[in-house]
Amino acid sequence: MARAAFEALDPYKDNSFLLREFREFTAPYHFHPEHELTLIVKGKGNRYVGNHMDIYSSGDLVLMGSNLPHCWKIENNQEEENEVASIVIQFSNDFLGTDFLARPELSQILDLLERSKHGIQFLNHTAEEITNRLILLAKAPNSFKRLIEFLEILHTLAISKEYILLDKHGTKAHQSGKTERINTVLAYIIDNYKNEILLDHAAALVNMTPNAFCKYYKKTTKKTFIETVTDYRINYAIQQLINSDKSISDICFENGFGDLSHFYKLFKKDEAEPIKIP
Repeated sequence: MARAAFEALDPYKDNSFLLREFREFTAPYHFHPEHELTLIVKGKGNRYVGNHMDIYSSGDLVLMGSNLPHCWKIENNQEEENEVASIVIQFSNDFLGTDFLARPELSQILDLLERSKHGIQFLNHTAEEITNRLILLAKAPNSFKRLIEFLEILHTLAISKEYILLDKHGTKAHQSGKTERINTVLAYIIDNYKNEILLDHAAALVNMTPNAFCKYYKKTTKKTFIETVTDYRINYAIQQLINSDKSISDICFENGFGDLSHFYKLFKKDEAEPIKIP
């Protein structure tokens, strides 16, 4: 099981930002130094931003900050061609020059990029407006007009009040250092939370003893390893309760809970941070 993967983007020195359209969502849990604005044109599944998990569907619009790990997982029945599509814009903090965003007229955009370290999901009218503008932007033949429109989009996002912050802790990945261990473990949890997850295996992934790993994980994340796994499982169970006709017992066992009474107690304690459904 690999850690959150570092992604080196293709060079885009002839443009101020990189705009791409995707027809498949195969990227692993990954990160890169660039900011990223992602619009889901078609598709549904689970979205992971830092330590936050939520469902996504068409119209989902998220701005992510530098080195914030993320990925979109599709539902199994969407593997056929043309079932999913997204528009992605990636750009560095100095995409218009080192001091450009320091201009007073751009202070709101600078604040937006600071908030994006948590991952920002835009909602309602803002999401609808930006969806339409991004689709038009992707088709624009003139690079100068694309740049002006992109700045307008950033300004609209900067002044919008229709948003929620996703990863309250602002998880930040690095290519080296202690944080890399947490990225490795989160990637393991994301790929396996519906199955059996072993503490010994998680500890082995980061070359630590189980006891040392538990202390390190709690100190770094302010949660125990088991609490994190439970949060992911409860969040996914909530999604299924809202969006499926499955029985509570089926949802319980499908999400890795071996005991129905324990499953009920977890809901009553409200230990997991609730997912937000727009």
